[in-house]
Amino acid sequence: MGTIAFQARRSVEQVEEGTDFAPKFGPDGLMPCITTDLKTGEVLMLGWMNAEALRQTIETGEAHYFSRARQTLWRKGATSGLVQRVAEARIDDDQDAIWLRVEVAGSGASCHVGYRSCFYRSVPTGHDAGRPLTFLEENKTFDPGEVYGDAPNPTQL
Repeated sequence: MGTIAFQARRSVEQVEEGTDFAPKFGPDGLMPCITTDLKTGEVLMLGWMNAEALRQTIETGEAHYFSRARQTLWRKGATSGLVQRVAEARIDDDQDAIWLRVEVAGSGASCHVGYRSCFYRSVPTGHDAGRPLTFLEENKTFDPGEVYGDAPNPTQL
Protein backbone atom coordinates (compact mmCIF):
# COMPACT_ATOMS: atom_id res chain seq x y z
CA MET A 1 0.00 0.00 0.00
CA GLY A 2 1.02 3.63 0.19
CA THR A 3 0.85 4.57 -3.48
CA ILE A 4 -1.40 7.58 -2.85
CA ALA A 5 0.72 10.70 -2.46
CA PHE A 6 -0.60 13.67 -0.54
CA GLN A 7 0.43 17.09 -1.84
CA ALA A 8 2.45 19.54 0.25
CA ARG A 9 0.39 22.40 1.66
CA ARG A 10 1.75 25.60 0.06
CA SER A 11 -0.97 28.21 0.39
CA VAL A 12 -4.50 28.84 1.61
CA GLU A 13 -5.62 29.25 -2.00
CA GLN A 14 -4.13 25.89 -2.99
CA VAL A 15 -5.74 24.10 -0.04
CA GLU A 16 -9.16 25.80 -0.10
CA GLU A 17 -9.71 26.53 -3.80
CA GLY A 18 -7.37 24.19 -5.66
CA THR A 19 -7.51 20.59 -6.81
CA ASP A 20 -4.47 19.35 -4.86
CA PHE A 21 -5.27 16.73 -2.23
CA ALA A 22 -3.28 18.04 0.75
CA PRO A 23 -4.87 16.64 3.92
CA LYS A 24 -3.91 18.09 7.28
CA PHE A 25 -3.66 15.77 10.24
CA GLY A 26 -3.74 17.04 13.83
CA PRO A 27 -0.81 17.06 16.25
CA ASP A 28 -1.72 13.46 17.12
CA GLY A 29 -1.47 12.51 13.43
CA LEU A 30 -5.23 12.02 13.13
CA MET A 31 -8.10 13.51 11.14
CA PRO A 32 -11.81 13.15 12.01
CA CYS A 33 -13.96 11.19 9.56
CA ILE A 34 -17.74 11.48 9.44
CA THR A 35 -19.34 8.42 7.86
CA THR A 36 -22.90 8.46 6.50
CA ASP A 37 -25.18 5.97 4.80
CA LEU A 38 -25.16 6.51 1.03
CA LYS A 39 -28.91 5.98 0.57
CA THR A 40 -30.39 7.66 3.66
CA GLY A 41 -27.76 10.24 4.58
CA GLU A 42 -27.93 9.05 8.19
CA VAL A 43 -24.77 9.65 10.21
CA LEU A 44 -23.37 6.24 11.05
CA MET A 45 -20.23 7.11 12.95
CA LEU A 46 -17.38 9.47 13.67
CA GLY A 47 -14.04 7.77 13.28
CA TRP A 48 -10.42 8.84 13.10
CA MET A 49 -7.91 8.37 10.30
CA ASN A 50 -4.18 8.64 10.21
CA ALA A 51 -2.39 8.99 6.87
CA GLU A 52 -2.22 5.22 6.32
CA ALA A 53 -5.94 4.71 7.08
CA LEU A 54 -6.78 7.46 4.60
CA ARG A 55 -4.48 5.95 1.95
CA GLN A 56 -5.92 2.46 2.41
CA THR A 57 -9.48 3.79 2.28
CA ILE A 58 -8.76 5.55 -1.02
CA GLU A 59 -6.84 2.62 -2.51
CA THR A 60 -9.22 -0.19 -1.51
CA GLY A 61 -12.57 1.61 -1.60
CA GLU A 62 -13.32 0.23 1.87
CA ALA A 63 -13.27 2.32 5.05
CA HIS A 64 -10.20 2.03 7.26
CA TYR A 65 -9.82 3.88 10.54
CA PHE A 66 -7.28 4.38 13.31
CA SER A 67 -8.36 3.27 16.77
CA ARG A 68 -7.30 5.78 19.39
CA ALA A 69 -8.11 3.28 22.17
CA ARG A 70 -6.06 0.43 20.66
CA GLN A 71 -3.54 2.61 18.78
CA THR A 72 -3.90 0.53 15.64
CA LEU A 73 -5.19 0.70 12.08
CA TRP A 74 -8.36 -1.30 11.37
CA ARG A 75 -10.60 -2.08 8.41
CA LYS A 76 -14.25 -1.59 9.26
CA GLY A 77 -15.98 -4.96 9.08
CA ALA A 78 -12.85 -7.12 9.28
CA THR A 79 -14.32 -8.95 12.30
CA SER A 80 -18.05 -8.29 11.98
CA GLY A 81 -18.44 -8.53 8.20
CA LEU A 82 -20.09 -5.09 8.23
CA VAL A 83 -17.68 -3.71 5.64
CA GLN A 84 -18.19 -0.08 4.62
CA ARG A 85 -17.81 0.27 0.83
CA VAL A 86 -16.98 3.86 -0.02
CA ALA A 87 -19.22 5.38 -2.68
CA GLU A 88 -17.86 8.90 -2.23
CA ALA A 89 -15.19 10.62 -0.17
CA ARG A 90 -15.18 14.37 0.39
CA ILE A 91 -12.61 16.57 2.09
CA ASP A 92 -13.67 19.77 3.88
CA ASP A 93 -12.59 23.30 2.94
CA ASP A 94 -9.29 23.36 4.82
CA GLN A 95 -8.70 19.63 4.28
CA ASP A 96 -8.59 18.64 7.94
CA ALA A 97 -11.75 16.48 8.05
CA ILE A 98 -13.12 13.86 5.69
CA TRP A 99 -16.66 12.67 4.96
CA LEU A 100 -17.35 9.18 3.63
CA ARG A 101 -20.65 8.16 2.04
CA VAL A 102 -20.80 4.38 2.32
CA GLU A 103 -22.82 1.26 1.65
CA VAL A 104 -22.63 -1.13 4.60
CA ALA A 105 -22.57 -4.89 4.02
CA GLY A 106 -24.65 -7.34 6.04
CA SER A 107 -27.28 -5.89 8.37
CA GLY A 108 -26.22 -2.35 7.53
CA ALA A 109 -25.08 -1.67 11.08
CA SER A 110 -21.97 0.35 11.81
CA CYS A 111 -21.90 0.51 15.61
CA HIS A 112 -19.88 -2.07 17.55
CA VAL A 113 -22.63 -1.96 20.24
CA GLY A 114 -25.04 -3.52 17.72
CA TYR A 115 -27.07 -0.51 16.61
CA ARG A 116 -27.24 0.72 13.02
CA SER A 117 -25.70 4.11 13.87
CA CYS A 118 -23.26 4.99 16.63
CA PHE A 119 -25.56 7.98 17.25
CA TYR A 120 -28.45 5.93 18.64
CA ARG A 121 -29.30 8.24 21.59
CA SER A 122 -30.63 11.77 21.71
CA VAL A 123 -29.37 14.36 24.22
CA PRO A 124 -32.23 16.43 25.65
CA THR A 125 -31.69 20.17 25.13
CA GLY A 126 -33.45 23.41 25.98
CA HIS A 127 -36.36 22.94 28.40
CA ASP A 128 -35.63 19.16 28.44
CA ALA A 129 -31.95 19.63 29.40
CA GLY A 130 -30.84 17.40 32.24
CA ARG A 131 -33.28 14.61 31.41
CA PRO A 132 -31.97 11.13 30.58
CA LEU A 133 -30.75 10.25 27.11
CA THR A 134 -33.46 8.97 24.77
CA PHE A 135 -32.88 5.86 22.65
CA LEU A 136 -33.68 6.49 18.97
CA GLU A 137 -33.17 2.89 17.89
CA GLU A 138 -35.30 0.35 19.72
CA ASN A 139 -33.58 -2.82 18.55
CA LYS A 140 -30.01 -3.78 17.86
CA THR A 141 -29.31 -5.03 14.36
CA PHE A 142 -26.86 -7.66 15.61
CA ASP A 143 -25.68 -9.22 18.87
CA PRO A 144 -22.16 -7.94 19.64
CA GLY A 145 -21.47 -10.98 21.85
CA GLU A 146 -22.10 -13.34 18.94
CA VAL A 147 -20.02 -11.25 16.54
CA TYR A 148 -17.08 -10.27 18.73
CA GLY A 149 -17.22 -12.96 21.41
CA ASP A 150 -15.29 -12.05 24.51
CA ALA A 151 -13.15 -9.50 22.68
CA PRO A 152 -12.60 -6.33 24.68
CA ASN A 153 -14.80 -3.36 23.88
CA PRO A 154 -12.97 -1.33 21.23
CA THR A 155 -13.82 1.91 23.02
CA GLN A 156 -12.38 0.99 26.40
CA LEU A 157 -13.42 3.49 29.05
